[in-house]
Amino acid sequence: MGVRAEDWPQFRGPGSSGVSQSTRPLPVEVGKEAKVLWKTTLPTGHSSPAIHGDRIYLTGVDGEDLVTMGLARATGTVLWKQKVPWESKEKFHTTGSLAQSSPATDGDVVISFFGSSGLYAWDRDGKPLWSHRMGPFRNDFGAGSSPVIDGDRVVLVQDHDLDSFIVVFDKQTGKELWRRDRSEFLRNYATPVIWNVDGKKQIVVLATLRIVAYDLESGEEVWSVGGVSRIINMTPVIGDDNTLYAACFSPGNEGDDRVTPLTIDELFAADSNQNGTIEESEFPDHPFKGRFSQLDRNKDEHLTKAEYEVTSRPHAEGRNVVMAIRPGGKGDITRTHVQWEHLRQIPYCPSPLFYRGALFLVKNGGILTVLKAENGEVLKQKRLRATQDYYASPVAGDGKVYLLNVNGELTVLNADTWDELHTASLDGDAHATPAIADGRLYVRVGDLLYCFGE
Repeated sequence: MGVRAEDWPQFRGPGSSGVSQSTRPLPVEVGKEAKVLWKTTLPTGHSSPAIHGDRIYLTGVDGEDLVTMGLARATGTVLWKQKVPWESKEKFHTTGSLAQSSPATDGDVVISFFGSSGLYAWDRDGKPLWSHRMGPFRNDFGAGSSPVIDGDRVVLVQDHDLDSFIVVFDKQTGKELWRRDRSEFLRNYATPVIWNVDGKKQIVVLATLRIVAYDLESGEEVWSVGGVSRIINMTPVIGDDNTLYAACFSPGNEGDDRVTPLTIDELFAADSNQNGTIEESEFPDHPFKGRFSQLDRNKDEHLTKAEYEVTSRPHAEGRNVVMAIRPGGKGDITRTHVQWEHLRQIPYCPSPLFYRGALFLVKNGGILTVLKAENGEVLKQKRLRATQDYYASPVAGDGKVYLLNVNGELTVLNADTWDELHTASLDGDAHATPAIADGRLYVRVGDLLYCFGE
């Protein structure tokens, strides 16, 4: 089955755009009891809904079980729930979940991912099709990037402290078609986007210090852009003119907040037991002391010079930036195809939204920035009434932009005037990006999934 305009088949919808193309009106004055068509109680999780036809797919943590679920789109009724096996549950960030990655579907196959527990394929009724166990990943913050389906291929990128990779599988059989080593890239969480350039599809991945595009068919690297941050959580977005917009931010990579690493000589002068490695107890008084496990790539509690050289470099060279990249480049296109850059008020987790010729960004604290996509000019910057942190990415449709903070406060914005039309408190933990399909807004807050509509 192909993707239709009223479906929302993966994280951030069709093409990871975050935009619904439906002409049906979307609600404004939503609330816990307002404009609610239905709400259903689910296992908790941070994955976003994937929607196709009459079904909604989600993942969750149900007690001790990791589950993939299929729901009826009309009522929210849970039609099936499938457990996935796990040997040991991996670590994750204090703000995270074991169900962080969003499922993807094309209506025939549903793909869900649970980090070290693996990648799973189901049919629309929850029948297991194939799976691949993975890991264990060396990463104290867990896995976050979501799978993507394009045609008969499933794309998965996993960047961790060690053994990073990109892999493409056959959607029907689970056969591995190609895999590329990404050892130069440390932990990242950006879901890839598929970019169609001159009739050929590229997988664009944002990661440590550079953005890379791979040929979807062969896996060969097509182009790269350098000069970005050390860790990237945000998925890029493609504009109406086929320009790629990328937002890259990591703490410690800007202005007064930049952390200057110790030199190798300075660090290893603290090797008090003279065993040639640094243990956490030996680490000098420095901001990196609290990041020992991130520097120690193989997690053996002994930091080598080689490990430190690799993991400290991104702190020294990383750069927070939003950039527009023109299509058509080959090789290193940093100097030739970057159309413009923006360097202020960049989000940490929410991906940028391209809508009606503008780029919408929301930063922790509720700081909204609207850029003119053509040249990066700041059109609007203001603080929303709903402050706090933002992990969910903005989504749009029907001339409205929806923004959701971690406390479950949902802001409805006029996409043209940037006025706040409404703010609703849904009272609950909210990390999942909302979905929009066919005039319906789906919002996951705490253990509830809301369906809002007129």
